[in-house]
Amino acid sequence: MADLLPTEFDVVILGTGLQESIIAAACSRIGQRVLHIDRKTYYAGDWASFTFSGLLSWIEECKQESSSGEETGWQDQLQESEEVLLLCSRNKSVQNIEVLSYVSQDSDDDLEVGALEMKQAAAICKEGEETVPVVNGEGCDIHHGPSDGDSTPTGQLENRASDTPPYDETVPAVPEEGNLDSTSCSYYPSALESDTVKETVQGSDLPPMQEVCIQEPKKVKITYSKIVKEGRRFNIDLVSKFLFSRGSLVDLLIKSNVSRYAEFKNVTRILTYQNGQVEQVPCSRADVFASKQLSVVEKRMLMKFLTFCMDYEQHPEEYLDFKDGKFSEFLKTKKLTASLHHFIQHSIAMVSDAASTIEGLKATQHFLNCLGRYGNTPFLFPLYGLGEIPQCFCRMCAVFGGTYCLRHSVECLVVDKESKRCKAVIDGRGQRISCENVIVEEGYLPQECCKHVQYQQISRAVLITDRSVLKAETDQQISILTVPPFEPGQPTVRVIELCSSTMTCMPGTYLVHLTCVSRRSAREDLAPVVSKLFVQDLKQENETTEGEEEEEKPHVLWALYFNMRDSSSVVKRAYADLPVNVYPCSGPDSALDCDHTVSEAKSIFEQLFPGEEFCPPAPNPEDIIYDGEGGPPRDAGFGSPATAEPSEEINAEISAGDQSTKEAETECSTKASQGEDDTPESSSPKQEENDPPDSVNDEQPEDSQ
Repeated sequence: MADLLPTEFDVVILGTGLQESIIAAACSRIGQRVLHIDRKTYYAGDWASFTFSGLLSWIEECKQESSSGEETGWQDQLQESEEVLLLCSRNKSVQNIEVLSYVSQDSDDDLEVGALEMKQAAAICKEGEETVPVVNGEGCDIHHGPSDGDSTPTGQLENRASDTPPYDETVPAVPEEGNLDSTSCSYYPSALESDTVKETVQGSDLPPMQEVCIQEPKKVKITYSKIVKEGRRFNIDLVSKFLFSRGSLVDLLIKSNVSRYAEFKNVTRILTYQNGQVEQVPCSRADVFASKQLSVVEKRMLMKFLTFCMDYEQHPEEYLDFKDGKFSEFLKTKKLTASLHHFIQHSIAMVSDAASTIEGLKATQHFLNCLGRYGNTPFLFPLYGLGEIPQCFCRMCAVFGGTYCLRHSVECLVVDKESKRCKAVIDGRGQRISCENVIVEEGYLPQECCKHVQYQQISRAVLITDRSVLKAETDQQISILTVPPFEPGQPTVRVIELCSSTMTCMPGTYLVHLTCVSRRSAREDLAPVVSKLFVQDLKQENETTEGEEEEEKPHVLWALYFNMRDSSSVVKRAYADLPVNVYPCSGPDSALDCDHTVSEAKSIFEQLFPGEEFCPPAPNPEDIIYDGEGGPPRDAGFGSPATAEPSEEINAEISAGDQSTKEAETECSTKASQGEDDTPESSSPKQEENDPPDSVNDEQPEDSQ
C-alpha cells in the first residue's frame, strides 16, 4: 500500500491521539496537505476505546517486547547533507498491567446475559395469597422490554450562548428546553421493578386447587464466557474523562462543526465518599433545595457560598487575605459544616488539599458556569466512549482532503545537517515522503531524545461490575464519584461509572473507571478504594455487619490495572536534538477534562501557521453554493444515477434536528460563509457505526476497536 502514497505533503502527523487528530483537522481545514499515519491497527492511540476482545489483544500487545525491525533500505535514500533520526518502533507508555477475573470461567451457553429466571416455590401458597398455576410443571415466560442496543440515544451539542448562569435569582438553574435534559439516559422497565411477578395461564393439566407461588425474579449469574460472548457491546476507554459543557473541547467541537460526528449524554449524578458511605452531592439550585441530606441552615450556607463563587472577582475583600493560602483553609473561615466543606472541595471544585485559594475559587466558578447548559450537571460523555472524539477530528480531516494510513510505520526522519530541519520521512517500506513539518506523538521519539525527560505516571483501573455504587430509581445512571485520601500521602481517586445506555457495556453490567496520580503501581494505588466500594470475593456476598443491615455492594466481575505515562508537563525544549520543525504531542493527563490537550494543540497550530484561524467552522451541506466547475452533479449519460454529491459523508451524518435549530442555522448561514465564530453548530446525529474515517490501509481487522 506504500506505493499508493503521494511523495510530498505539507504536514506529516505520526499518531492518531486526540492532540494529533485536532491538529490534523485544523491543518486540513485551512488547505494543508496532511498525511496522518499510525503504526497501530486502530485509531486514537492511548486515547482509544476497545471492545472486550480488542482490549485483551491490546493487553497482549503491551506485554510483548519491542522487536527489532528489518532494514528497509533507507540508507540508499540519503544525500550527503542529510542525517537520520531513527524513531522508536514501539510505544512503551503503559506498564504494570494486571488482569483479574472474579467470575466463573465455565462456559454456560444456555444463559442469556441480562435475562431473568423464574424460580418456583415448593410449598403450596397460603390462603389469601395471589397464585399462579403451573402448566405441565413448567414456569411461565417473561417478556422484557427492548435492550439498550435497540435504543435511540439522545443528546446533541448545541451552542447555548444565551444561557443564564444557574445562580441567577430570577432564572431557574436548568433550562427546560434543549436537546440534552438532566436525565438523558434511556431507561427500559424490567421485571425487577415489581416485588413479585404474577401471570395467569389457562389450560392447566394439574388439579384445580394445586397452585404454587412464584418468588421474586433474580438475575442470571454472569460468567466470563458471557462477557466474552457479549464483548462487542463494550467500548472500554484507556483514558477516562468527562467534558465540561463549557470547556474548551466542547467549544471546539461546536465551533468546528465536528460535533455532528458524535453524540453525547449528560452525566446524571455527582457523588462523593464520606464517612464510609457513597452520597449524592447537591450542586444546582434545584438539587440543593430538594436535598434531604442538608438542613435548612446548611442549604442557606451552601447557596450563599456558591453565589459568592459565581462572581468572586467582584468581592476581593472576601479572599485577598487568603490569596496565597490553601483553599481548604479558606473554606474553614466560611464557617461551613464538615459536610459542606467536603462537598465543595472534593465534588464541586474537585481540588486537592494542596490547591491554592484562587485555584479552588476558579474551579468552583467553572463548575457552576457549566451547570444548566445541557442538563443538571456540568458534564457530558460521548456515546461509545472517549475514543470517539479523536476519530471525529480524523473524519473532519479526511473530509477536507487528509490522507490516512493505519498499520503503517515510519522508520526515521530525514534531517538537513545545516538547517536542522526535517525534510522528509521514510516509512517502513522504504518510501521517502517529503514534508514541511512533522507532528509526532511523543511515544515515537527515540530514547536519546528523551534521556533528560522526567515523566509522571497515571494509575488506572477498569472494572466490570454487576450494579451501581449507589442505588437509584433507574439503573441507567452516569456518575462521577470523588474519593478523598484515606490516609496522608495517598492520592485522591476519581471514579467514573457508566451504564449500558452509554454504549460502553452490556446490559446488566456497569463499566467503572478509576484514575489517580501514581504513587506506586496502579493496583497498590487503587486497590484500597476498590475494596471500600466493591466486593471482590464472591464469598462476601451474604456478609453483613452485626446489628445492622448494610446495602449490598456491587460485585467486581473483571478488573484491569495499569500505569500510563503522563507527558503533559514536558515542554519541547526538554527533548534533546529534536529538529526545529518537529513538534512532539503529549499523551493523556490525569485531569478530568481535556483542556490541556486542546490548549497544546492550538499552541502547536499557531506556531506552524501564525495568523490562521484554528479549526474554522466547516460549512453545512445546505450552505454550499455551487457555481462554475464546482456545480452539482449531473446525469453521467449512461442510464445510471448521478454521482454522489460533494460532502455526501457529511450529509449522511446530519439529522433533521428541531425547527428552532434549523431557523437559527438559516439566520446565521451568511455568518458561516464569512467564518464568524458565532455560527450555531449543527445537530449531531446518532452514530450508527463505530467506524473511523476511511483509511489507505484496507486490511484493518474487524475487532481493532
